[in-house]
Amino acid sequence: MDSASSSGSGNDTPLRRVIGPRLLVLFVIGDILGTGIYATTGKVAGKVGGALWLPFVIGFVVAILTAASYAELVGKYPKAAGAALYTQKAFKVPFLTFIIAFMVMCSGLSSASAAARAFSGDYLAEFTDFFPPTLVAILFILSLAALSLRGVSESVKTNVVLTLVELTGLLVILAIGIWAVLTGDGEPGRLGEFHAEGSGYALVTSVLGATALGFFAFVGFEDSVNMAEETRDPVRTFPRAIFVGVAVTGTVYVLVALVSSLLVDYRVLEHSSGPLLEVVKAGGLDFPPKLFALIALFAVTNSALINIMMASRLCYGMANERILPAALGRVLPRRRTPVVGIVFVSVLAIGLVSTGEIAGLGDTTAFLLLCVFAVVNIAVLVLRRDRVEHQHFRTPTALPVLGAITALILASPLSDRPADVYIRAGVLLAIGIGLWAVNKTVMKLRGEA
Repeated sequence: MDSASSSGSGNDTPLRRVIGPRLLVLFVIGDILGTGIYATTGKVAGKVGGALWLPFVIGFVVAILTAASYAELVGKYPKAAGAALYTQKAFKVPFLTFIIAFMVMCSGLSSASAAARAFSGDYLAEFTDFFPPTLVAILFILSLAALSLRGVSESVKTNVVLTLVELTGLLVILAIGIWAVLTGDGEPGRLGEFHAEGSGYALVTSVLGATALGFFAFVGFEDSVNMAEETRDPVRTFPRAIFVGVAVTGTVYVLVALVSSLLVDYRVLEHSSGPLLEVVKAGGLDFPPKLFALIALFAVTNSALINIMMASRLCYGMANERILPAALGRVLPRRRTPVVGIVFVSVLAIGLVSTGEIAGLGDTTAFLLLCVFAVVNIAVLVLRRDRVEHQHFRTPTALPVLGAITALILASPLSDRPADVYIRAGVLLAIGIGLWAVNKTVMKLRGEA
């Protein structure tokens, strides 16, 4: 990696720079870990069968390809707004910039909503099922919004604690897997079984569909770039943090998938919203299911917290870029947190929680981000002609090319994605276009366009 000069880090931000290198790595890991692996593993198994590990391997490769593009861009432009900023700099088409920004925001909100739904599902049912799941999910979102308002330092430190807890849960799964191998438990033959009927095209679409859904477990690293203005020396620290975060989580995911398929039949996993709890119950180690359920609740809480934080920071960044109304860029005078952005995204998240379920929200998140990733990978190549004064990480050209191709394939109908996911995404885009039109009209009336 090239050395980065301090001039590239930027010091002209009203946000507080409190995130150091180690905290950033844990933040990225915590951003990726959570709802995807804890809640949607069973649905992935339902699509592909016993070869549950394969979609996670493919998803790992796709994530690394796109992570390389983000690593170059955040080092080159260490500002909030992420993909929206890169799209505007590369293509200079305000409408496209707004759509990309809106898709990123909606992906974060659908991810937070999926986490809220996971919180109110089978894991919570280990303790109580007295309260309606939708009410629990709404109260959950409101609680995280309140935490986000307190400040980024408090939120990120909470994230670190929750990250360590959810990593502990996944290490428990791996320990159960090691014990199963040593004692001869489980059925290794399942690891090579595919659920898809027939062969050829049916098998390919089955694996692609499972990969597309499983990719939800890998999303999150792209959110972290929105913290660039709250990170110390982001040019130097971000690329390393992104690669370490994706590598650690990808390795853990593949191992967890192997253990899950080894110990539990894919049909059992498919019908559970708490699939890893099924693994704990099937394992030879006497680990309390309620304790693991508590760990899982912490894990999905972490996912939702980070996504609420990132969506609000995206609002802040877009407001500064004049893509959204300036009001969304307002911060609390003492806390220095984007208060209007936090309130705005929390209201949208409550709407999604009230109308969607975990699998559909997770798949919607993955689809929206795959479309964004394709644009970001192309933007890296376009922006090679834009030189900046400071040195920064530069990814090999082949990686963004492959990243764009794989993202488009997984976003296409080849992935055998349910129609309701495309419908939900279409509705969200229609809302985005409506907001764009309203914003442009207001700007023209004010003579700002």
